[in-house]
Amino acid sequence: MEQVSLFGGSATSAGHVAVRFVPDFVGWQAAARAQWQAGLPPASLWWQADPKAKAPPAADDAPGPRVPRSFVTLARAAACYRSADRWALLYRLLWRLSHGERHLLTLVGDPDVARVNRYAKAVRRDVHKMKAFVRFRTVFEPGFDEPRYVAWFEPEHEIVAYAAGFFQRRFANMRWSILTPDRCAHWEGSGDVWFSPGTDKSAAPDGDVTEDAWRVYYRSIFNPARIKTRAMMSEMPAKYWKNLPEAALIPGLIAGADRRVAAMEADRREQDTLRCGATPEAPAAMLARRADDAESGSLQQLALRAAGCQRCALCGPATQTVFGEGPADARIMLVGEQPGDAEDLAGRPFVGPAGQLLDAALSEAGLDRRSLYVTNAVKHFKFTPKGKTRLHAKPDYHEIHACRPWLEAEIERVAPDVVVALGASAAMALLDRRISVTRQRGQRIAWHERCLIPTVHPSFILRSRERRDAEYRRFVADLSAITAT
Repeated sequence: MEQVSLFGGSATSAGHVAVRFVPDFVGWQAAARAQWQAGLPPASLWWQADPKAKAPPAADDAPGPRVPRSFVTLARAAACYRSADRWALLYRLLWRLSHGERHLLTLVGDPDVARVNRYAKAVRRDVHKMKAFVRFRTVFEPGFDEPRYVAWFEPEHEIVAYAAGFFQRRFANMRWSILTPDRCAHWEGSGDVWFSPGTDKSAAPDGDVTEDAWRVYYRSIFNPARIKTRAMMSEMPAKYWKNLPEAALIPGLIAGADRRVAAMEADRREQDTLRCGATPEAPAAMLARRADDAESGSLQQLALRAAGCQRCALCGPATQTVFGEGPADARIMLVGEQPGDAEDLAGRPFVGPAGQLLDAALSEAGLDRRSLYVTNAVKHFKFTPKGKTRLHAKPDYHEIHACRPWLEAEIERVAPDVVVALGASAAMALLDRRISVTRQRGQRIAWHERCLIPTVHPSFILRSRERRDAEYRRFVADLSAITAT
C-alpha cells in the first residue's frame, strides 16, 4: 500500500493539549504532524479552530506518519464537513493507521471509518450541487472592458476552496467570483484562485439581462411527459430554488404537466405527419432491394449495396462484407478466393499473411499494388470455429455463384485488360468451370476480349513448407509475366 507523509506542527497548553490551528485541511495537516511527532494520542488533544493561528515549526529531522494515500484523499473531503468533531476524528484515524491498523479504511463497519465516509460523501454531494446550481450574473466594473461574472451560493459544508479548482478549469477564460456566507472565491483569468471572507446575499447582483433567455431555454426543454416530482426534488431540492432564475417557472410547469401531455397526445398524429411525412423504407429492406440491382452506379455505390447482401448464408457468421479496392481504371485486376480472418475484421482484401506475401511478390515483379484492383470471388469469410480460432473453410459452388453478380459488376466498372485468378476457386468463379491451376498457371487465356491468367493463391505458398521458396519464385515469375501482357 502506498504511504505518504503529513506535514505540520502544533501549539500546546497546560493540562490537556490545546491544539490551535487554521481550520482547513492544510492547517490541520501541519498541526496533526506535530502532535504525532510528539507522541500525543488522540484522547489527550483538544482541537481548537482559530483562523489567526500560526503554523507550528516543522520538525524536519523527525519522521512523519506514514498513511495510505487514500486516507489523504478521504480526509481532504471530510475536512470540509460542517461539524466540530471532524478534526478529532481525522487525527484518531491518522493515529490508528500509523499504529498498526494499516488496513483500517477497509473496515467499513468500524464507527470511525463509517463516520468519515459519511462526512466525505456529504461533502462530495454538496460539491455536486454547487457545480449544478451556481448561476453567474454579469457585472460590469469600472476600468475593465470585460465583465465579471458573479454568483451567490449557500453550501451546506465548507467546500468553496475544495470546489474552486473545478470552476477555475471550467471557466478559465472568464473573470468570476463565487460569493458564499463562509468564504468567497475569485478568479482573474490567470494566476491562482484567491479567497476573501464570506459575505451575505446583498453583495451579489439580483439578476441580469440574460436570465430571460435562460428561462425561455428551461421552459423549452421541460418535458411534461417525463416529469417525476420526487426524483426532481431529490436532485434539485427546493432550498436551492431561491437562487435559480428558472425556479419561478417550476411550480407552474409541474401544475400544467398533465394538461400539456394530454394536448400532446391528442395532437400526436397530426404533428407526426406534419414533421415527418411518409414513413421511410427500412434500411434492411432498402439494402435487400438495392442488392438485386448491380447494373448501375459507381464502385463505391456497389460496395454500399454489397454491404447488405444476403444472397447466401455466409452473411450471418461473417463480420462484414469485404469488397474490392483499387483504382476504378486499373489495367490489371487480381481476384482471390474469399477474405480471411484478418480481412473479415479489417473490411479490406488481402491484409493478412497471404496479403503480405502478395505485396512482397508484386514488388519483386515490378508491380505497384496501388495501381491494381484487388478483390475476391466471395465477399464473406467462410470459416469453421475451433475454440477462439476461426479456421478457413473453402466456399462451395453455390456460394461462389451467389457472389458472382458482384464480381461481374466490378469487372464491368473497372474494365481491366488483364484479370489474374489467384487459385482454383477464383478461376471457377470467372470461367464457370474447373481448371487445374497447377498445370495452367501463368498461361494466357482469352476471356471476354480480355486476358485471364490463372496462378496459385498466396495462401498455397504459405502452406507449401519445404517447397515454399521455390513456389514463391514461380509465383513472382507468374506475376512478372503480367507486365509483358
